[in-house]
Amino acid sequence: MPLERLVLRPPETGHKILIAESGLRVPDDPIIPLIEGDGIGPDVVRAARSAIDAAVASAFGGRRRIAWYPVPAGERAMFQYGDMLPEATLGAIREYVVGLKGPLTTPVSGGFRSLNVALRKTLDLYANVRPVYWIPGVPSPVTHPERLDIVIFREGTEDVYAGIEWEKGTAEARRMIEILDKEFHTRVRADSGIGVKPISETGSKRLVRKAIRYAIDNGRKSVTLVHKGNIMKYTEGAFRTWGYEVAKIEFRESTIPWDDVVKSHGGKIPDGKIVIKDVIADNMFQQLLLRPEEYDVLATTNLNGDYLSDAAAAQIGGLGVAAGGNIGDAHALFEPVHGSAPKYAEMDKVNPTAEMLAGVMMLEYLGWREAAVRLRSAVKSVVGSKVVTYDLARLMPGAKEVRTSAFARAVVDAMDGAGR
Repeated sequence: MPLERLVLRPPETGHKILIAESGLRVPDDPIIPLIEGDGIGPDVVRAARSAIDAAVASAFGGRRRIAWYPVPAGERAMFQYGDMLPEATLGAIREYVVGLKGPLTTPVSGGFRSLNVALRKTLDLYANVRPVYWIPGVPSPVTHPERLDIVIFREGTEDVYAGIEWEKGTAEARRMIEILDKEFHTRVRADSGIGVKPISETGSKRLVRKAIRYAIDNGRKSVTLVHKGNIMKYTEGAFRTWGYEVAKIEFRESTIPWDDVVKSHGGKIPDGKIVIKDVIADNMFQQLLLRPEEYDVLATTNLNGDYLSDAAAAQIGGLGVAAGGNIGDAHALFEPVHGSAPKYAEMDKVNPTAEMLAGVMMLEYLGWREAAVRLRSAVKSVVGSKVVTYDLARLMPGAKEVRTSAFARAVVDAMDGAGR
Protein backbone atom coordinates (compact mmCIF):
# COMPACT_ATOMS: atom_id res chain seq x y z
CA MET A 1 0.00 0.00 0.00
CA PRO A 2 1.61 3.32 -1.04
CA LEU A 3 2.20 5.95 1.61
CA GLU A 4 0.17 9.12 1.58
CA ARG A 5 1.83 12.43 0.84
CA LEU A 6 1.66 14.61 3.93
CA VAL A 7 0.06 17.98 3.35
CA LEU A 8 -0.85 19.96 6.46
CA ARG A 9 -3.48 22.65 6.21
CA PRO A 10 -3.98 24.96 9.18
CA PRO A 11 -7.56 25.81 10.16
CA GLU A 12 -9.24 28.47 8.09
CA THR A 13 -10.10 30.44 11.20
CA GLY A 14 -7.74 31.48 13.98
CA HIS A 15 -4.52 33.46 14.22
CA LYS A 16 -0.91 32.80 15.15
CA ILE A 17 0.55 33.37 18.58
CA LEU A 18 3.34 35.90 18.19
CA ILE A 19 6.63 35.98 20.11
CA ALA A 20 7.52 39.47 21.35
CA GLU A 21 10.29 40.76 23.62
CA SER A 22 7.79 41.15 26.45
CA GLY A 23 6.45 37.61 26.01
CA LEU A 24 3.77 35.91 23.98
CA ARG A 25 1.09 37.88 22.20
CA VAL A 26 -1.91 35.57 22.25
CA PRO A 27 -4.90 36.37 20.01
CA ASP A 28 -8.45 35.61 21.08
CA ASP A 29 -8.49 32.66 18.65
CA PRO A 30 -5.01 31.08 18.74
CA ILE A 31 -4.20 28.22 16.38
CA ILE A 32 -2.98 25.33 18.57
CA PRO A 33 -1.28 22.28 17.00
CA LEU A 34 -2.72 19.07 18.42
CA ILE A 35 -1.00 15.65 18.38
CA GLU A 36 -3.48 12.91 19.26
CA GLY A 37 -0.74 10.39 19.97
CA ASP A 38 -0.72 6.61 20.07
CA GLY A 39 -2.76 3.96 21.88
CA ILE A 40 -5.18 5.70 24.24
CA GLY A 41 -4.08 9.08 22.92
CA PRO A 42 -7.13 9.75 20.71
CA ASP A 43 -9.51 8.86 23.58
CA VAL A 44 -7.92 11.10 26.19
CA VAL A 45 -7.19 13.95 23.78
CA ARG A 46 -10.79 13.94 22.55
CA ALA A 47 -12.01 14.13 26.16
CA ALA A 48 -9.55 16.86 27.11
CA ARG A 49 -10.30 18.91 24.02
CA SER A 50 -14.02 19.02 24.84
CA ALA A 51 -13.27 20.04 28.42
CA ILE A 52 -10.77 22.73 27.39
CA ASP A 53 -13.21 24.19 24.85
CA ALA A 54 -15.94 24.26 27.50
CA ALA A 55 -13.65 25.98 29.99
CA VAL A 56 -12.74 28.68 27.47
CA ALA A 57 -16.38 29.21 26.52
CA SER A 58 -17.45 29.34 30.16
CA ALA A 59 -14.70 31.75 31.17
CA PHE A 60 -14.93 34.15 28.24
CA GLY A 61 -18.51 33.84 27.04
CA GLY A 62 -17.57 33.14 23.43
CA ARG A 63 -15.12 36.03 23.16
CA ARG A 64 -12.21 33.59 22.97
CA ARG A 65 -11.81 30.17 21.40
CA ILE A 66 -9.07 27.77 20.35
CA ALA A 67 -8.61 26.87 16.69
CA TRP A 68 -7.29 23.30 16.94
CA TYR A 69 -4.80 22.19 14.30
CA PRO A 70 -4.40 18.37 14.20
CA VAL A 71 -0.86 17.36 13.21
CA PRO A 72 0.50 13.78 12.94
CA ALA A 73 3.19 12.05 14.98
CA GLY A 74 3.78 8.55 16.26
CA GLU A 75 2.72 5.17 14.97
CA ARG A 76 -0.14 6.44 12.83
CA ALA A 77 2.15 8.97 11.16
CA MET A 78 4.60 6.17 10.42
CA PHE A 79 1.86 4.01 8.92
CA GLN A 80 0.41 6.80 6.78
CA TYR A 81 3.46 8.86 5.87
CA GLY A 82 6.52 6.72 6.62
CA ASP A 83 7.80 9.10 9.30
CA MET A 84 7.05 9.01 13.02
CA LEU A 85 7.88 12.68 13.43
CA PRO A 86 7.26 14.46 10.13
CA GLU A 87 9.12 17.70 9.52
CA ALA A 88 5.78 19.31 8.72
CA THR A 89 4.61 18.58 12.26
CA LEU A 90 7.73 20.12 13.76
CA GLY A 91 7.29 23.11 11.45
CA ALA A 92 3.70 23.59 12.59
CA ILE A 93 4.70 23.67 16.26
CA ARG A 94 7.52 26.09 15.49
CA GLU A 95 5.17 28.36 13.56
CA TYR A 96 2.25 28.32 15.97
CA VAL A 97 4.37 28.26 19.18
CA VAL A 98 2.12 26.38 21.67
CA GLY A 99 0.78 22.85 21.29
CA LEU A 100 -0.99 20.00 23.10
CA LYS A 101 -0.19 16.31 22.66
CA GLY A 102 -1.32 12.91 23.76
CA PRO A 103 1.00 10.04 24.77
CA LEU A 104 3.43 8.67 22.18
CA THR A 105 4.81 5.13 22.19
CA THR A 106 8.47 4.62 23.04
CA PRO A 107 9.90 1.08 22.88
CA VAL A 108 12.10 -0.08 25.75
CA SER A 109 14.76 -1.41 23.39
CA GLY A 110 15.45 -1.11 19.69
CA GLY A 111 13.81 1.17 17.18
CA PHE A 112 13.65 4.90 17.67
CA ARG A 113 15.05 6.32 20.87
CA SER A 114 12.06 8.43 21.93
CA LEU A 115 9.67 10.71 20.10
CA ASN A 116 9.16 12.76 23.24
CA VAL A 117 12.91 13.29 23.54
CA ALA A 118 13.13 14.13 19.84
CA LEU A 119 10.40 16.75 20.19
CA ARG A 120 12.09 18.33 23.20
CA LYS A 121 15.53 18.41 21.64
CA THR A 122 14.51 19.45 18.14
CA LEU A 123 12.32 22.29 19.40
CA ASP A 124 14.72 23.11 22.28
CA LEU A 125 12.00 22.65 24.91
CA TYR A 126 14.57 22.49 27.66
CA ALA A 127 12.33 22.75 30.73
CA ASN A 128 10.16 19.75 31.48
CA VAL A 129 7.75 21.26 34.00
CA ARG A 130 5.57 19.04 36.18
CA PRO A 131 3.21 20.44 38.81
CA VAL A 132 2.44 17.77 41.39
CA TYR A 133 -0.56 18.36 43.64
CA TRP A 134 -3.33 16.22 45.08
CA ILE A 135 -6.92 16.28 43.85
CA PRO A 136 -9.12 15.59 46.91
CA GLY A 137 -10.69 12.15 46.66
CA VAL A 138 -7.99 10.55 44.53
CA PRO A 139 -6.67 7.44 46.33
CA SER A 140 -3.09 7.85 47.54
CA PRO A 141 -0.56 5.52 49.17
CA VAL A 142 0.48 8.23 51.67
CA THR A 143 -1.40 9.48 54.71
CA HIS A 144 -1.33 13.19 53.85
CA PRO A 145 -1.09 13.69 50.09
CA GLU A 146 -2.38 17.25 50.51
CA ARG A 147 0.99 18.24 51.97
CA LEU A 148 2.69 17.77 48.63
CA ASP A 149 2.32 20.75 46.31
CA ILE A 150 5.45 21.17 44.22
CA VAL A 151 6.49 22.13 40.70
CA ILE A 152 9.44 20.21 39.25
CA PHE A 153 11.61 21.91 36.63
CA ARG A 154 13.56 19.09 35.04
CA GLU A 155 16.21 19.86 32.42
CA GLY A 156 14.93 18.25 29.23
CA THR A 157 17.74 18.21 26.67
CA GLU A 158 21.01 17.24 28.40
CA ASP A 159 22.34 14.63 30.82
CA VAL A 160 21.10 11.20 29.69
CA TYR A 161 18.98 12.81 26.96
CA ALA A 162 22.22 13.92 25.31
CA GLY A 163 23.99 10.74 26.40
CA ILE A 164 26.58 9.12 24.19
CA GLU A 165 26.99 5.35 24.48
CA TRP A 166 29.25 2.60 23.17
CA GLU A 167 28.21 -1.02 23.48
CA LYS A 168 30.35 -3.51 25.39
CA GLY A 169 32.96 -5.15 23.21
CA THR A 170 32.74 -2.71 20.31
CA ALA A 171 35.82 -1.07 18.89
CA GLU A 172 34.56 2.27 20.16
CA ALA A 173 34.08 1.00 23.71
CA ARG A 174 37.51 -0.64 23.72
CA ARG A 175 39.05 2.58 22.41
CA MET A 176 37.41 4.69 25.11
CA ILE A 177 38.56 2.26 27.81
CA GLU A 178 42.07 2.45 26.41
CA ILE A 179 42.02 6.26 26.41
CA LEU A 180 40.73 6.35 29.99
CA ASP A 181 43.48 3.97 31.06
CA LYS A 182 46.44 5.48 29.20
CA GLU A 183 45.63 9.18 29.29
CA PHE A 184 43.61 9.57 32.50
CA HIS A 185 44.91 6.59 34.54
CA THR A 186 41.36 5.43 35.18
CA ARG A 187 40.69 1.70 35.10
CA VAL A 188 37.43 0.46 33.61
CA ARG A 189 36.53 -3.22 33.28
CA ALA A 190 37.09 -4.45 29.74
CA ASP A 191 33.56 -5.87 29.50
CA SER A 192 31.92 -2.51 30.22
CA GLY A 193 29.54 -0.49 28.11
CA ILE A 194 30.61 3.14 28.14
CA GLY A 195 28.40 6.20 28.44
CA VAL A 196 29.02 9.94 28.60
CA LYS A 197 26.46 12.41 29.93
CA PRO A 198 27.00 16.12 29.26
CA ILE A 199 25.65 18.79 31.62
CA SER A 200 26.46 22.32 30.48
CA GLU A 201 26.59 25.67 32.21
CA THR A 202 24.28 27.12 29.56
CA GLY A 203 21.70 24.35 29.89
CA SER A 204 21.80 24.36 33.68
CA LYS A 205 21.53 28.10 34.09
CA ARG A 206 18.63 28.58 31.74
CA LEU A 207 16.70 25.80 33.50
CA VAL A 208 17.30 27.28 36.96
CA ARG A 209 16.53 30.77 35.62
CA LYS A 210 13.13 29.58 34.42
CA ALA A 211 12.43 27.86 37.75
CA ILE A 212 13.24 31.01 39.74
CA ARG A 213 11.16 33.20 37.45
CA TYR A 214 8.25 30.81 37.89
CA ALA A 215 8.62 30.98 41.67
CA ILE A 216 8.61 34.78 41.57
CA ASP A 217 5.62 35.02 39.22
CA ASN A 218 3.54 32.50 41.17
CA GLY A 219 4.29 33.47 44.75
CA ARG A 220 6.27 30.34 45.58
CA LYS A 221 8.52 30.37 48.64
CA SER A 222 11.58 28.34 47.67
CA VAL A 223 13.57 26.83 44.82
CA THR A 224 15.55 23.67 45.62
CA LEU A 225 18.45 22.56 43.42
CA VAL A 226 18.46 18.75 43.30
CA HIS A 227 21.73 17.04 42.35
CA LYS A 228 24.18 14.23 43.05
CA GLY A 229 27.13 16.57 43.42
CA ASN A 230 28.61 14.70 46.37
CA ILE A 231 29.71 12.04 43.86
CA MET A 232 29.72 13.63 40.41
CA LYS A 233 31.49 16.91 41.12
CA TYR A 234 31.79 18.40 37.67
CA THR A 235 28.36 17.59 36.24
CA GLU A 236 25.85 17.23 39.07
CA GLY A 237 27.93 19.39 41.41
CA ALA A 238 28.39 21.99 38.72
CA PHE A 239 24.60 22.13 38.24
CA ARG A 240 24.31 23.13 41.91
CA THR A 241 27.08 25.74 41.61
CA TRP A 242 25.64 27.28 38.46
CA GLY A 243 22.17 27.36 40.02
CA TYR A 244 23.38 29.39 42.98
CA GLU A 245 25.23 31.71 40.60
CA VAL A 246 22.05 32.45 38.65
CA ALA A 247 20.20 33.29 41.86
CA LYS A 248 23.00 35.50 43.19
CA ILE A 249 23.79 37.41 39.99
CA GLU A 250 20.40 37.64 38.26
CA PHE A 251 17.88 37.49 41.12
CA ARG A 252 19.73 39.09 44.03
CA GLU A 253 16.76 41.31 44.95
CA SER A 254 14.29 38.41 45.02
CA THR A 255 16.24 35.45 46.41
CA ILE A 256 18.34 34.49 49.39
CA PRO A 257 20.44 31.34 49.98
CA TRP A 258 19.34 29.21 52.90
CA ASP A 259 22.79 29.54 54.47
CA ASP A 260 22.30 33.31 54.64
CA VAL A 261 18.89 32.84 56.23
CA VAL A 262 20.53 30.82 59.00
CA LYS A 263 23.64 32.97 59.45
CA SER A 264 22.19 36.45 59.11
CA HIS A 265 18.49 36.17 59.87
CA GLY A 266 18.29 33.62 62.65
CA GLY A 267 16.56 31.08 60.46
CA LYS A 268 13.68 33.43 59.61
CA ILE A 269 13.16 34.10 55.92
CA PRO A 270 13.02 37.86 55.15
CA ASP A 271 9.74 39.07 53.71
CA GLY A 272 9.60 39.03 49.94
CA LYS A 273 12.53 36.66 49.52
CA ILE A 274 12.52 33.27 47.82
CA VAL A 275 14.87 30.78 49.48
CA ILE A 276 17.43 29.01 47.30
CA LYS A 277 18.62 25.71 48.76
CA ASP A 278 19.94 22.38 47.54
CA VAL A 279 19.41 18.73 48.40
CA ILE A 280 21.25 15.57 47.33
CA ALA A 281 19.05 13.62 44.92
CA ASP A 282 18.61 10.41 46.95
CA ASN A 283 17.79 12.44 50.07
CA MET A 284 15.15 14.33 48.08
CA PHE A 285 13.08 11.18 47.75
CA GLN A 286 12.69 10.80 51.49
CA GLN A 287 12.23 14.53 51.98
CA LEU A 288 9.18 14.48 49.70
CA LEU A 289 7.76 11.65 51.81
CA LEU A 290 8.63 12.89 55.27
CA ARG A 291 8.61 16.71 54.92
CA PRO A 292 6.91 17.59 51.63
CA GLU A 293 5.53 20.88 52.90
CA GLU A 294 9.09 22.25 53.10
CA TYR A 295 9.54 22.13 49.32
CA ASP A 296 7.96 24.24 46.65
CA VAL A 297 9.81 24.44 43.31
CA LEU A 298 12.50 21.87 42.44
CA ALA A 299 15.13 22.45 39.74
CA THR A 300 16.82 19.23 38.67
CA THR A 301 19.10 17.62 36.16
CA ASN A 302 17.40 15.35 33.64
CA LEU A 303 17.62 11.87 35.14
CA ASN A 304 17.06 12.98 38.74
CA GLY A 305 13.99 14.89 37.65
CA ASP A 306 12.67 11.87 35.79
CA TYR A 307 12.78 9.70 38.90
CA LEU A 308 11.46 12.39 41.22
CA SER A 309 8.58 13.35 38.94
CA ASP A 310 7.20 9.82 38.85
CA ALA A 311 7.83 9.19 42.53
CA ALA A 312 6.09 12.43 43.49
CA ALA A 313 3.19 11.63 41.16
CA ALA A 314 2.75 8.30 42.96
CA GLN A 315 2.07 10.20 46.18
CA ILE A 316 -0.90 12.05 44.68
CA GLY A 317 -2.49 9.12 42.87
CA GLY A 318 -0.17 8.10 40.04
CA LEU A 319 0.62 9.08 36.48
CA GLY A 320 -3.05 9.02 35.50
CA VAL A 321 -3.52 12.37 37.20
CA ALA A 322 -0.11 13.90 36.38
CA ALA A 323 0.53 16.43 33.61
CA GLY A 324 3.63 18.09 32.25
CA GLY A 325 4.81 20.85 29.97
CA ASN A 326 7.86 20.97 27.72
CA ILE A 327 8.79 24.63 27.63
CA GLY A 328 11.53 26.59 25.89
CA ASP A 329 12.19 30.31 25.73
CA ALA A 330 8.80 30.77 24.03
CA HIS A 331 7.61 27.51 22.49
CA ALA A 332 5.75 24.98 24.62
CA LEU A 333 4.15 21.57 24.23
CA PHE A 334 1.90 20.19 26.97
CA GLU A 335 1.19 16.52 27.62
CA PRO A 336 0.09 13.85 30.10
CA VAL A 337 2.93 12.10 31.87
CA HIS A 338 1.56 8.57 31.37
CA GLY A 339 2.26 6.27 28.44
CA SER A 340 0.15 5.19 25.48
CA ALA A 341 -1.28 1.95 27.01
CA PRO A 342 -2.03 0.36 23.62
CA LYS A 343 -4.05 -2.52 25.08
CA TYR A 344 -6.73 0.00 26.05
CA ALA A 345 -6.75 1.83 22.69
CA GLU A 346 -10.19 2.83 21.38
CA MET A 347 -11.94 1.29 24.39
CA ASP A 348 -13.22 4.60 25.83
CA LYS A 349 -11.98 3.35 29.19
CA VAL A 350 -8.95 5.18 30.52
CA ASN A 351 -8.60 8.21 32.74
CA PRO A 352 -8.29 11.51 30.82
CA THR A 353 -7.48 13.59 33.91
CA ALA A 354 -3.78 13.97 33.13
CA GLU A 355 -4.56 15.18 29.61
CA MET A 356 -7.10 17.64 31.01
CA LEU A 357 -4.58 18.93 33.53
CA ALA A 358 -2.10 19.34 30.67
CA GLY A 359 -4.80 21.54 29.19
CA VAL A 360 -4.88 23.51 32.44
CA MET A 361 -1.15 24.12 32.10
CA MET A 362 -1.57 25.18 28.48
CA LEU A 363 -4.32 27.65 29.37
CA GLU A 364 -2.14 29.12 32.11
CA TYR A 365 0.72 29.46 29.65
CA LEU A 366 -1.55 31.33 27.24
CA GLY A 367 -2.44 33.70 30.07
CA TRP A 368 -6.04 32.47 30.13
CA ARG A 369 -6.06 31.83 33.87
CA GLU A 370 -9.82 32.18 34.24
CA ALA A 371 -10.33 29.21 31.94
CA ALA A 372 -7.55 27.24 33.64
CA VAL A 373 -9.18 27.75 37.05
CA ARG A 374 -12.56 26.62 35.74
CA LEU A 375 -11.16 23.48 34.17
CA ARG A 376 -9.10 22.50 37.21
CA SER A 377 -12.04 23.18 39.54
CA ALA A 378 -14.42 21.15 37.39
CA VAL A 379 -12.05 18.16 37.37
CA LYS A 380 -11.72 18.40 41.15
CA SER A 381 -15.50 18.60 41.52
CA VAL A 382 -16.18 15.52 39.40
CA VAL A 383 -13.47 13.43 41.09
CA GLY A 384 -14.69 14.63 44.48
CA SER A 385 -18.19 13.39 43.62
CA LYS A 386 -16.68 9.96 42.91
CA VAL A 387 -17.59 9.93 39.23
CA VAL A 388 -14.39 8.38 37.88
CA THR A 389 -12.92 5.97 35.36
CA TYR A 390 -12.10 2.36 36.19
CA ASP A 391 -8.58 2.98 37.51
CA LEU A 392 -9.83 5.16 40.35
CA ALA A 393 -13.23 3.50 40.79
CA ARG A 394 -11.64 0.21 41.84
CA LEU A 395 -9.87 2.04 44.66
CA MET A 396 -12.71 4.32 45.80
CA PRO A 397 -15.57 2.73 47.79
CA GLY A 398 -18.92 3.98 46.56
CA ALA A 399 -17.53 5.34 43.29
CA LYS A 400 -19.51 5.46 40.06
CA GLU A 401 -17.39 4.00 37.26
CA VAL A 402 -17.77 5.79 33.93
CA ARG A 403 -16.11 5.72 30.54
CA THR A 404 -13.62 8.29 29.29
CA SER A 405 -16.25 10.16 27.30
CA ALA A 406 -18.72 10.16 30.20
CA PHE A 407 -16.08 11.56 32.54
CA ALA A 408 -15.45 14.34 30.02
CA ARG A 409 -19.18 15.11 29.85
CA ALA A 410 -19.33 15.28 33.64
CA VAL A 411 -16.43 17.75 33.67
CA VAL A 412 -18.13 19.88 31.02
CA ASP A 413 -21.42 19.79 32.96
CA ALA A 414 -19.56 20.91 36.11
CA MET A 415 -17.99 23.85 34.29
CA ASP A 416 -20.74 26.38 34.96
CA GLY A 417 -20.08 26.27 38.68
CA ALA A 418 -16.28 25.96 38.38
CA GLY A 419 -14.03 28.85 39.24
CA ARG A 420 -16.79 30.92 40.87
